Amino acid sequence: MKSITVINPFEVPQGREDEALSMWQSFAEYFRKQPGYISTKLHKAINPDAKFHLVNIAEWESPDAFQAALENPELVEIAKNLPDDIPHYPGIYEVIRN
Repeated sequence: MKSITVINPFEVPQGREDEALSMWQSFAEYFRKQPGYISTKLHKAINPDAKFHLVNIAEWESPDAFQAALENPELVEIAKNLPDDIPHYPGIYEVIRN
């Protein structure tokens, strides 16, 4: 199977960017150490009115590798510090056209 892409947009309330970036960094450090992880890039909206201020795009070897990383108890510990008012919407995608 081809690699998969995880796209995770974040709604960041005004004035909370530093907190959101710190949160992202904690998760990124964890995911980088997981089997099947390939890469990640964090994008910031240029338009201040964008619904999603930050968008993370990550590549994984397979859906199973990503799912295993999500089920790791270490991630559960990291996620306990996740603020409720910075919602995010992760989804798994595959490339269908270039």
